[in-house]
Amino acid sequence: MITGYSVATLVVFIISIGFVIYPVTIPAPRPISRIPINLTTAPILAIAILWAAQCLDPAVIRGGIVGTDGVKPYNILILFFSLAYMAITLDITGILQSAAFWVSNKGGSNGWKLYTYFYLMLTLLSILLGNDPVILSGTAFLIYYTKVAELNHISWLMSEFAAANTASMVLFVGNPTNVVICEGFSVNNAAFTAYTILPFIACSVFCFFALGGQYRDPKYVPRRLNHAADLDARSVLLDPIGACVGSFMLGSALVLCLVVSFFGIDVWKISLPFAVAKFIYDVAWDHYRFVRQIPMLGRGQKGPDEIAVQPDDGVMLQDVQTVADNKSRHRQSTLPLPATDKVNSFPDSDRALINKSPPPSSKTLVARWRSKAIALHKRMHTHFPTFFTALPRLPFALVPFAFSQFILIEALSHQGWIDVFGTWLLRATHGEMYRTIWLIGVLGVILCNISGTNIGATILLTKVVRAASPLLSDQTIRAAAIALAVASNIGAVSFTFSASLAGLLWRGILKQKGIIVTQTTFAYWNALPLVVMTIAGLSVVCAEMAVLY
Repeated sequence: MITGYSVATLVVFIISIGFVIYPVTIPAPRPISRIPINLTTAPILAIAILWAAQCLDPAVIRGGIVGTDGVKPYNILILFFSLAYMAITLDITGILQSAAFWVSNKGGSNGWKLYTYFYLMLTLLSILLGNDPVILSGTAFLIYYTKVAELNHISWLMSEFAAANTASMVLFVGNPTNVVICEGFSVNNAAFTAYTILPFIACSVFCFFALGGQYRDPKYVPRRLNHAADLDARSVLLDPIGACVGSFMLGSALVLCLVVSFFGIDVWKISLPFAVAKFIYDVAWDHYRFVRQIPMLGRGQKGPDEIAVQPDDGVMLQDVQTVADNKSRHRQSTLPLPATDKVNSFPDSDRALINKSPPPSSKTLVARWRSKAIALHKRMHTHFPTFFTALPRLPFALVPFAFSQFILIEALSHQGWIDVFGTWLLRATHGEMYRTIWLIGVLGVILCNISGTNIGATILLTKVVRAASPLLSDQTIRAAAIALAVASNIGAVSFTFSASLAGLLWRGILKQKGIIVTQTTFAYWNALPLVVMTIAGLSVVCAEMAVLY
């Protein structure tokens, strides 16, 4: 039964999503100059308000953290972070950039040939590594490449974004939403790939043709490139041994995760030990090279003052956009960018604390401790560059956001809204499989834009389908799960940057490089590929279900 508490819960949930899409900052007295209300803080504030208003209780919060109905948030996050660490440390070795250089050489001066090769390369890498590492390295490389080759950056960057997000639907570890679906609908991890591989192929092929159609003007993709330098792929492979070890460990982890899923074992129990082993290897290998004075990550054994580090890792917890800036700065140390693109080791505020005389009275001790902390971080970064380069790249903003979304949607369920939505689903589809596929698929794409990233949309629709499941056939439930998998991945190639964490990361990297892509431009160039992929992907899901059932 819907009550005043139910209405209040839904209103607060919608308002929190509004701040995720359009973040704001509120002026505050010192020492905090401004308080951000964004992807990280808005859901947490919503939970606090609902708790204070007695719209939820500790049991609801516990359910959102521990999980209900077979969905275990901690399982999802441990799995995702374990694989993300291995993928990011593999990227740090320079293997992705080396692959980009190799593809560039193969494409030569033929514009469309090169455009196709880049699309295929980004697609393949995103299948194996997930979209975030590929967007991180691919964006930085394409910004540099299009600048040197005097190309229109928008066509190449939009293609990269579409390819990376579409390919992440293939493996269950490619996107956090895939893990939510496997957990929520009890889909075997290997079966997930079997179900999504054909929709992925259809989406990827039709997306490429849509991109080719809207960028057919030579000003976007010229037939012949004016500048086609031969790039040395080996020169950017910074750690060949680390690349081999990292590739073997990541590949082994993925294969074992697929195998153990047949035996009902939680896959995080496989991925976490592999991540710990990779961390131990990174620390040991960096220490060995440091002691033997072997160049690390493409640099000679320099003193601490010569190594560029991140002065404030804590900022990565505040906003995904800031995380993107930090990530992009780290890549600059490995990309052969012009000198004007280099970043100072310390912000001006930290330089002032080190260079000028200590401030009077009580501030002296704070300044001393801060300068010591910065110096310690520099030394540690010099000694263990792999770990300290990977650490700020990990998507820590995902932790509070994901748990908050689970708690808020658990609150909606507690207040009866999920049952209401489930009833609406049944009335709209009459329990028919093909209607359910199209409704869930289209709703999934739309909700990615208006429900706080594709993670929030996936959690919500998973709960709704499960609420309606007593009156749905097993075939219809499975069809809804696959339609949602397609929608949650292609939904990132959408109208708002906040449709996915990858979109916020992508925008942040571009902004740090001085490239501004407006919301209108982003939506305009994504509209045709999104419509085409939605129709193609859901049509293939319908065809699969027709053959199977």
